[in-house]
Amino acid sequence: MPFDPAVIRASFAIVERRADHLTTFFYAHLFNHNPGLRSLFPASLHEQRDRMFAALTRIVLRLDDPERLTEYLRALGRDHRKFQVAPEHYPAFGASLIAALRQCSGHYWTPETEKAWTEAYTVIAQVMTGSAAGLPEDDPAWWEAEVASRRRAAPDLVVLTIAPMRPYPFTAGQYVTISSPRAPRVWRPYSIANAPRSDGGLEVHVRRVPGGLLSTLLVQDVMPGELLRLGPPLGDAVLAPASRRPLLLVAAGSGWGQTKALLEQLTAEQPEREATVLLAARSAAGQYDLDTVRRMLVRNPRLRVLTAVPGPTAGPDGVTALLRETLRRHGDFAGWDVHLSGPPELVAELAELLRALPSAPGLIRHDPAPLTFNRDRPLTSSDWFLDHRDVPWINRTDLG
Repeated sequence: MPFDPAVIRASFAIVERRADHLTTFFYAHLFNHNPGLRSLFPASLHEQRDRMFAALTRIVLRLDDPERLTEYLRALGRDHRKFQVAPEHYPAFGASLIAALRQCSGHYWTPETEKAWTEAYTVIAQVMTGSAAGLPEDDPAWWEAEVASRRRAAPDLVVLTIAPMRPYPFTAGQYVTISSPRAPRVWRPYSIANAPRSDGGLEVHVRRVPGGLLSTLLVQDVMPGELLRLGPPLGDAVLAPASRRPLLLVAAGSGWGQTKALLEQLTAEQPEREATVLLAARSAAGQYDLDTVRRMLVRNPRLRVLTAVPGPTAGPDGVTALLRETLRRHGDFAGWDVHLSGPPELVAELAELLRALPSAPGLIRHDPAPLTFNRDRPLTSSDWFLDHRDVPWINRTDLG
């Protein structure tokens, strides 16, 4: 690695406490010096700043693991094609990043610090642009797709069937980023809720997030016949190839969509494999797809489904406590494969719990969850970005 990771980490420990100022300065500098780049970004930069800082944090957290860092940057480079980011844009981004870091570092910024960040960004840009350039020429940056149908599954949730206009290759357990002409250049990730099927269609379960721009449009406004754009499939929370180990799938809320896709693949390819699903919701009304669950039970005699729904008097953390207690009571997951789907903060907590069990599972897979440097210190601006705002749901481009 041509740059000094220790210098990068020490520098970032200073600027992370000024995350809001850093990202605001970055985009102001970028657009002031390169006004033509403004058209690449959504009208509101509120969440874009979150995305930028989340990606920067993930890069810093992976400095001691070059293999994971490289895979993350490659995925990021491939995914950025849908934003129409070209190789000639990277020098401008790098200049604005260095300017923002210098501005937020004050007297802690030294020639050594600037040298380390400049060398680090050179590596970042090379890996990202090389990954994008290495794709086949006919590999699309995005797919045009039509909303084939929609079904209101709950007051705040719809099930959309989407028909891509060209083959969309993916693996059960992956997710897709979606954009709508109603909100140009706003992309959000959603789990693909089916295994690949002969008609090439995708199913996504969209729950309206309070204040969420795209989720509100998809739940309330977007109708069959409308066009959407799909980014390349992402994520590696897929079934382990050739594994025959017992399988535990924990799904909370709309995390059922990803679990459903894995179960479809399991039933089609390994009907003899033992599988247990722990299906959780905040209330009985939140278990929105039980008819599908019942049909799966009929088709797969090796499948067992447990439900975890707290009583009406349980507090807001009732479902989390119930899941923790259920997993502790089972206790022995040695030799199991485990998949977790649901809110990132819940998934991270359950993964930590499972790893701490005396008989912990050998494999635990889930989409990326929030990470911070030090959870013991008081809430800072960067902690607010990474935890309170649930940034990985905005930017889940990761192979972790």
